Formats: sequence, structure tokens, C-alpha cells
Amino acid sequence: MEILVTGGAGYIGSHTCVELLKNNHDVIIVDNLVNSKASAVERIAAITGKTPLFYKADATDDRAMDLIFSTHKPDGVIHFAGLKAVGESVQVPLAYYRNNLLSTMVIADNCLRYGVKRFVFSSSATVYGDNEAPFLETMELLARTNPYGETKAMCERILTDVASVNPDFSVTLLRYFNPVGAHESGLIGEAPQGVPNNLMPYITQVAKGTLKELKVFGNDYPTADGTGVRDYIHVVDLAEGHAVAIEKAAPGVEIYNLGTGKGTSVLELVHAFEQANSLEIPYSITQRRPGDIAECYADVSKAKEQLGWVAKRGIVEMCQDAWRFEKSYEAED
Repeated sequence: MEILVTGGAGYIGSHTCVELLKNNHDVIIVDNLVNSKASAVERIAAITGKTPLFYKADATDDRAMDLIFSTHKPDGVIHFAGLKAVGESVQVPLAYYRNNLLSTMVIADNCLRYGVKRFVFSSSATVYGDNEAPFLETMELLARTNPYGETKAMCERILTDVASVNPDFSVTLLRYFNPVGAHESGLIGEAPQGVPNNLMPYITQVAKGTLKELKVFGNDYPTADGTGVRDYIHVVDLAEGHAVAIEKAAPGVEIYNLGTGKGTSVLELVHAFEQANSLEIPYSITQRRPGDIAECYADVSKAKEQLGWVAKRGIVEMCQDAWRFEKSYEAED
């Protein structure tokens, strides 16, 4: 198939493009490079031996998207493009609502206009909000803990409504948990611009000496060591899940959790990184971050049963791969 990947130069998007190309699909990347670099396209090509088409464009720009869709008429879309920081979404909610909702509506509209039947949406475990873990796909969505989660829940509703009146349209909603790690080549990985919002790149930048110490947001949660518990999944496992999802897409709406089904606390991840890489990570405890919850991990039985997909890589491999990428990565202007 020919797959259009919005946000395909980003962290999860680039790894997914690698898996799609490995599976002999053609890939078109659309990315505005707000939180990514065009060099990711070259790195994807270096890994796979195949160069995806690349358009520097914004997924909220209907004219630009219309031109790309009319030119290529892809077989399917994987929609990653969006703002994604929980803490930032609390501070600038309007930017999150505008970007995340509008991009989803523009892409979906172009799918209908040009007969694109497969739509895989990058959702998030944040839609579960304050539900009690493990999270099941059938749970009521309680995303009001932060605007980022609410935008994902609203996009899910929009796409579900679209599918309900377009019976041959396939929507797959992938609610994934906390992607970490990098490709084993060390060529692509998580390289945020500015101070990282996610835990693993913050740890790797402390290890590298770019940042002085890790700030742990709260140690008074009702968890074993007081720090937040998350379901960390290797980004390559996650990318493989996206490839399987678009390949097996069928008319209607399906929802899948993509995670490991196991919770790991912040401090457990820090100590695992130290042991995996024989390093020490200095850290300090600070106040809780707005919008965070105590525990977040998946029930992943549906993805296993219906997609035949399971996460195969463990915490040690995640930590080693993330550090390998960080050591080799040089920030670009």
C-alpha cells in the first residue's frame, strides 16, 4: 500500500515509517518540522535503503493537504501530527485544541474526498483520565485531567461519527502509553527541541551532561515508591503495532491499547537506566506536575487477540537503545 504518515519525521512517526518500509509499503511523510528535523527522512532511508517522499506541510492546512491527497490518493493514513505535552497543554489549551482537532478534521475530510478508506489515529492513554488502571478499551473516557487528553478524546469522537455515516471507512484508534527507547541502529530516536517534556530523553540528557539533574514531579502518589507509575513501551514495538493496525484495518471503528500491560514507576525507570548503562543519574524531587495521574498502564489483551500484536522488548533494552541514540545524536540548528 501507499501510506501517508502525518508527523512522520517525529519520534514515533519516523519509527513507524521504518516498519512500513520494511513491510514493503510506500510512504509519504507530511511534517511541519515544529518538533522534528528533515534529517529524519535521510535517517529512515539509511536504515531501510528506501527513501520516503517528504512534504514540509502543516496538517491543519487544507489547501496543502488537498494538493497532496489529490496528487497521490494514498491507500491509508496514519495521523501522528499534533501537539503532545500534557503539562504544556494545561498552560496553552487553545493551541492544543486548534492544532489537534483541526488537523484531524482536515485529514479526515481529505480521506473522504479522495476515497482513502483506512485511517489510523494516534490517540493516547490520557483519554482514560482518572480511571483505575489497568485501562480497558471499553472504559468511559475521563480525559478532563488535561487539555491534551481531551483533544485526543474529542478527535476519537469526531472520527467515530465520521465512520458511522461512511460504512466503508475504517478508523483504528490506537491508545498508546509511554513510548521510550530508539531504533537499534542509533540513527533515530527521541530528540525533542528544548527541555524535554518526557522522562526518558530527560534522563538521557542528564546522563550526557546536557542537563544537570532530573526533576521528579512528586513522590507522594499512592504508589509503591510514591512516584508516578506508567506503562513504558519500546518505540519499535509501538511502530510495529501501527503497521499491523493499518494492514488489518477493516470498515468500522476499532480501538486498541498499545502497551506492555506492566507499570513501572519513575524511580524504577531511573534505576533501570543506571543499571543498564552503568551510570548514575542525579535527581531531585519537586512538586507534582499539573494534569498528571498516579498510575497509568494498559490491559493489552484485545491487541493480542485481534491484531496478533504484543510488545516484545523490555525495560533494559529500552534504556540501552535510548542511551545509544543519545550518545550518537548531535543537536542540529
